[in-house]
Amino acid sequence: MSKQENTDQQYARVIELCRDVFLKKMQDYGAAWRILRPSSLTDQIFIKAQRIRSLQRKGTQKILEGITPEFAGIVNYAVIGLIQLELGSSDKIDLEADKAVELYNKYFDEARQLMHNKNHDYGEAWRDMRISSLADIILMKLLRIKQIEDNQGKAAFSEGIDANYYDIINYAVFALIKLELE
Repeated sequence: MSKQENTDQQYARVIELCRDVFLKKMQDYGAAWRILRPSSLTDQIFIKAQRIRSLQRKGTQKILEGITPEFAGIVNYAVIGLIQLELGSSDKIDLEADKAVELYNKYFDEARQLMHNKNHDYGEAWRDMRISSLADIILMKLLRIKQIEDNQGKAAFSEGIDANYYDIINYAVFALIKLELE
């Protein structure tokens, strides 16, 4: 089996894990996240990334959920962020489950294609990275998003919010793959 096939299989398992969580939460809450403004989604992802970093530093936790569910939450909120960028936020739940899943799959597929392209160019360098570095990069991407949001969505030279969300998805997927291998 080639490295690429292995990565594809691992990525597919992570997609299923994250999609399963997304579907279960859609069953429980519907698309209540539709009311979140982009900045609120960024902050939600930031909280999760900060918790991961805190747990990594302390080595202990008081809440039972470990870092695996937090990385899955980061993936799902980043996908939701991409959906919100496309649709805009709403004052009510205005998205049926079928359409939400369709959009979820669309953005995950686009993130996966980006992963293929970057892995081609970078030679799967992420495999040699530490999980703590992946968490730090996610935090850096979030700080970039916050700055772009504070600039009313404008970036003079850099990638936009969507590109950062895609990178966050892929770095969180890589962390989940690495956690699975430990």
